[in-house]
Amino acid sequence: MAIREIAEEMSLGEYAGLAHAAIDELVDANGAAVIAGGTGLYLRAALVDMVLPPAPGPGTRERWEAVYDADPSAAYARLEELDPTAAAAVHPNDQRRVVRALELAEAGTSLVPEHDRLWSEEMRRPTLVAGLDLPREALEQRIRERTEGMFARGVVEEVRKALQMPVSRTAEKALGLRELAELSPEEAFERIVARTRRYAAYQRKWMRRIPGIVMIDADRPPAEVADAILEVARAR
Repeated sequence: MAIREIAEEMSLGEYAGLAHAAIDELVDANGAAVIAGGTGLYLRAALVDMVLPPAPGPGTRERWEAVYDADPSAAYARLEELDPTAAAAVHPNDQRRVVRALELAEAGTSLVPEHDRLWSEEMRRPTLVAGLDLPREALEQRIRERTEGMFARGVVEEVRKALQMPVSRTAEKALGLRELAELSPEEAFERIVARTRRYAAYQRKWMRRIPGIVMIDADRPPAEVADAILEVARAR
């Protein structure tokens, strides 16, 4: 169920507030909540009380975007002067992160926190974090099957209709949106599979860094996977 229109922005802070309220309501009503994610940053935002960097002041983002658009190399060089640590952590071609790093550097903070750990032991509530583990061959097959299912359900037409309206910066980053808008269906299919494969590899790396994570064999029917997670939870 969508909670935002495609033209609406969603900041990490807004998401965290909504996620915390929903989790608290579920726990109060049922004794537990199940959270499935997602990107590491947003999953963490749902589970912990994060100290978020300040939002940019009026016009700040637009000003740095104009600097970057005029000369990406000069913008990145400026970031190297203001915050070498952040510059080392972002790619010069990543306009969004370079701009955000410049905003924060100007405000006296950094894109890379002093203690650069995505996860810590502290959670808002007692939490079991379970990671689903799949052999690479099985993961590749599921990625292809998922993409085939998207196309069979009419994702090409869905994207074309969506792009007839304004699209937020957040929605623009959705995996596959631009591929479907700019490439033939055949080319878009293979590009989406490749991007999803890279994204899955990235997720596997950060997932294993979560303290106390319990890895669950997911190469079996979903009901068995759910039972295995519940078994671990009940044993705690």
